[in-house]
Amino acid sequence: MKVYESSRIRNIAVIGHGGAGKTSLVEAMLFNAGHTNRLGKVDDGTATTDYFPEEIKRKISVSTALAPCEWKDCKINLLDTPGYADFFGEVKGALRVADSVLLVLCAVSGIEVQTEIGWREADNTNLPKVVFINKMDRENANFDRVLKQMKEFFKKNIIPLQLPIGAEDNFSGVVDLLSMKAYKYNPKDGSYQDEEIPEEMIDAAQSAREAVIEAAAEGDDELLLKYLDGEELSDDEIHTGLKTAFMANSFVPVLCGSALINTGIRHLLDFLADIVPSPVDIAEKPLTEEPQAALVFKTLADPYVGKLNFFRVYGGSLKSDSAVYNPNREKEEKIGQIFTMRGKNQETLDEVKAGDIAVLAKLQETETGDTLCKKDNQVKLPGVEFPEPMLSVAIEPKSKGDEDKLSGAIGKLIEADPTLRIEKNAETKETVLTGTGETHLDIVLERLHQKFGVEVTSKTPSIPYRETLRGKVQQEGKYKKQTGGRGQYGHVWLTLEPNTDDEFVFEEKVFGGAVPRQYFPAVEKGLREAIVEGILAGYPVIGLKATLYDGSYHPVDSSEMAFKIAASMAYKKGMEKADPVLLEPLMDMEILVPEQFMGDIMGDLNGKRGRIMGMEPQEGGMQLIKAQVPLAEIQDYPIALKSITQGRGSFKMDFASYEEVPARTAQEIIEKRKAEQEKE
Repeated sequence: MKVYESSRIRNIAVIGHGGAGKTSLVEAMLFNAGHTNRLGKVDDGTATTDYFPEEIKRKISVSTALAPCEWKDCKINLLDTPGYADFFGEVKGALRVADSVLLVLCAVSGIEVQTEIGWREADNTNLPKVVFINKMDRENANFDRVLKQMKEFFKKNIIPLQLPIGAEDNFSGVVDLLSMKAYKYNPKDGSYQDEEIPEEMIDAAQSAREAVIEAAAEGDDELLLKYLDGEELSDDEIHTGLKTAFMANSFVPVLCGSALINTGIRHLLDFLADIVPSPVDIAEKPLTEEPQAALVFKTLADPYVGKLNFFRVYGGSLKSDSAVYNPNREKEEKIGQIFTMRGKNQETLDEVKAGDIAVLAKLQETETGDTLCKKDNQVKLPGVEFPEPMLSVAIEPKSKGDEDKLSGAIGKLIEADPTLRIEKNAETKETVLTGTGETHLDIVLERLHQKFGVEVTSKTPSIPYRETLRGKVQQEGKYKKQTGGRGQYGHVWLTLEPNTDDEFVFEEKVFGGAVPRQYFPAVEKGLREAIVEGILAGYPVIGLKATLYDGSYHPVDSSEMAFKIAASMAYKKGMEKADPVLLEPLMDMEILVPEQFMGDIMGDLNGKRGRIMGMEPQEGGMQLIKAQVPLAEIQDYPIALKSITQGRGSFKMDFASYEEVPARTAQEIIEKRKAEQEKE
C-alpha cells in the first residue's frame, strides 16, 4: 500500500449495538473500494473483519479490527469495533485513536443499549459523529421513526443528508439533499445512476434540504450572515460550511442504506472522504512540528504470528527497520517491517506518517497504552482508560501437568487484553481469572483451549471468610512430654479477647519470671501459626488480642518448641469457649444506573443483604447508589446488573471490612466447609 500524507487520512471508529450491521457495513465499503472481489457475510463466516474462530462461531465481533479503505485518494482507516457490552474495552481503544465516529443504527431496532453507551463515550471524547441507518431493506424498517428517536434521545442537532427511496422490499436508493438528485443503486456492484427526485418526495426533500443549508451556514460566520440576509449559498459554500460544522461537532449528519444489498455505500464513502476531518484538520499545530510519537492502542497475541501492536502516529513518522524508545518501559525497541492489516491480511508499508494507523510485530517490551518516541526527545502520550473487570472465575487445568502451560498462555492473553486480570490467591490456593462478563470469560477459556492447547475447568471463586471471637477467656495450655532422655515442658496462661481492629496483637504481662523472657517470642510464634486456622471452619482468625500473663517452666526440659505447642493448645481450647463467630468480607459498592432502574436496583441489593449508604444524582439522568454488600451475594453481580438495567448500569467495588455472618448462613457455610475438608 502506498504511503499517504496526513491530510489524506481519515481515522474512523465504527461503533453501535451488536447486530446493527457494523461489520457488514465495513465489508460493503471494502468491496466498493475494490479491496475484495466479493461481498463477505457475517452469517457465512466470510466477513473480512470477523476472522477469529470465536467470531465466526458466534457471529459477533469480539475484537476491534483495522480495515483501511482507499477512496477518492484518501486512506480511510476503519476501526470495526464489537457491539457487545463485554468487549467495550475494544471500543474505548478505538475511540482513543479515532478522529470521528461512524455510528451504525438498525432501521428496525433503532437506538439500543450499546448505541447509548457508545454515543455517551464519543461525547466524552468530543468526537464528531456521523450516523448510518442500516438495514433499510428489512421488514419494519422505518427511517423517520429512528430519526425521531434520535432527536428525542440525544437532544442534538440531528440532520439527515439523505432520504431513503422506499423501505423494506421496496428500498432502492437515496435522495441526496446536497445535489437534490435521486440515486438508484445496483446491489450487484454497488454502482448507482442519478434520476429526478420522485414527485411524492419533492416536498419532503426541499424541507429537509433547508435544515442541511442551515447547518452549513452555522458552521461559518460569513455564511451565516449571507444565509440570514436571504442569499443563496453555492454548493461549494454548503460543502465548506458542513465540513466546518461537522468538525466543530455542532450537528450530526444522518445517511442511510443497506450493507447487505450494497445500497447507499458509495455515498457514505464520499461523505467520509469529503466531509470527515483529517488528522491535519484537527491538530492544534502543524503535525510536522510535533516530535515523533506513536501510541499503541491494541495488542493481539497469537501463538503462530506472535505479538502484534496496533499504533497511531501522533507526530513525526515511523519507518521500517528503525529504532524507537518506549518511555513507559524505559527500553529501546527495534522496528522491523511496518504493515497495515485489513482484517487478518497484512500489507507492508515503508513509512507511516503522522495521523496514520499501522501495525508492528515482535516488539519485545511494548504493551497497550505505551508510547513510542525518540530517545533524545521523549514524549509520553495519555494511554487508554479501559473498563475495570468485575466478574471472576477460579480456573485450573484439567491436566495436572499443564500448570506452567496455563501460566504462559494466560500471560500472553493478558498482554493482549487489558480488561483481563489473573491472581493466585495464596489463601484459597485458587487461580482467579477476572473479566468484564460471561461471554468475555467464555471466549478467554475457548482461546486457551484452541490457541494454546490448555483445557481448564472453572468455578465460582471461594469466599475468603474469617473467624473471630466475641468473648474474653483465660485459658491454660500445658505441654509435657517425657521420653527416654530430655523431656519437653511448656506451660502458659493466656487471656484471649477481641481486638478493636482486625489485627492480631500479642502482649505479655508475666510477673516474677514465671515464664522466662526468652520464651516470649516462641509463645507469639505459636499463636501466629495457630490463628491461620480457626476452630469453626478452619478460616484464618482476625481481631484477636492474646496476653501471656502466667505459666511455668522447667530448667532442663523447657524449650521454644514446647512453649510454641503450649500456646497453640491454649489458643484452641480458649477459642472454643470465647464465643467464636464467622466473618465475611463486606464490599463498598458504587453503582451507576439510569434513574428509572433505581427502585429495582435497591430492591435487589436489599435481597442481597445489602445496606444502602446514599444516593447522588449524576449527569444525564443517572444516579450513583452507594451501598455495602457481602461479597458472597455479589460474585455474579455484573450479570444481575446487566439484566436489571438492560446493560445500562455499571459499578465498581472495593473491600470495606469484615462483618459477622448471620447465624443460619454461618451454619450452612461451616457444614459445607467441613464436608469439603473431609473429602480432601
